[in-house]
Amino acid sequence: MSTATGHLRTALQLATSGLPVMPLRRGKIPVGNCPACAGSFCGDRPHMKAAGPCQCPAPCHGWAAATTDPAVLTSPAWARAWRHAEAVAYHPGGAGLTVVDLDTPDAVAWARQALPATMTVATTRGEHWIYQGAMRSVNGVREGVDLKSTMSYARWRGLGISPMAPLPDTIRALAVKNSAPARPVLSAAVPALAGGGECRHRSPAYLERGITMAEQRITTATSAIHHTVYRTFLAVLSTHGRCGCLTEAHVERLFTAAQAKGESLRHCTTAWTNARTALGM
Repeated sequence: MSTATGHLRTALQLATSGLPVMPLRRGKIPVGNCPACAGSFCGDRPHMKAAGPCQCPAPCHGWAAATTDPAVLTSPAWARAWRHAEAVAYHPGGAGLTVVDLDTPDAVAWARQALPATMTVATTRGEHWIYQGAMRSVNGVREGVDLKSTMSYARWRGLGISPMAPLPDTIRALAVKNSAPARPVLSAAVPALAGGGECRHRSPAYLERGITMAEQRITTATSAIHHTVYRTFLAVLSTHGRCGCLTEAHVERLFTAAQAKGESLRHCTTAWTNARTALGM
């Protein structure tokens, strides 16, 4: 059995178990972006038509290419990628998992003291500790410790030992502690309509219901999170953005819901800006 055949067989087995998978080339690097997706347009730019999981016929854009669809994995478009693959990777967040990547002996020693036992997989330099539960991916939360979940990928290194434990608050706290500085105040001011910018909805309850529904739409999304966030921001701005009733508190609520789904501050800010631009605000 060739190496390519072996990697594909592994990928199909993992896909059957619910792990979105993708090929890695030498150096644990995903297959490069195609010309149409240069600059990560297919996954990182909500205003692009191809936003969300990559729609390229061949694997493209790292974690966004990961799939559980055997028809995609075995398609002719993916054949070349498997022929050149050095390993199989998976998108932990897509399967509701978080990988604590421990790259040094000191990091492993810290985990054994600080974290609850869970499924453990040996790596070249340390260990992967795998928990049930998805969260935002963050690198460098401690020396030699990365958190890989949503919008990230991990190399498949086989089945680990010990049963998988629920994702503990200890790890979620690491991500919060090491997140970007507090979000700057984001102005929601937009040009007023003719008539002085008076809110045309009259009732505060209408706005509150709209923001609540927007939060729910983001929170319940199970795929294409980038695209969902952008379309939700666009809908809120198109309905409430020109009458002056949106406040910074409303924007904060939308950003909080998006970040809870793994979106970074940069993605949220870009999506909001792109939605305003699309509406001419």
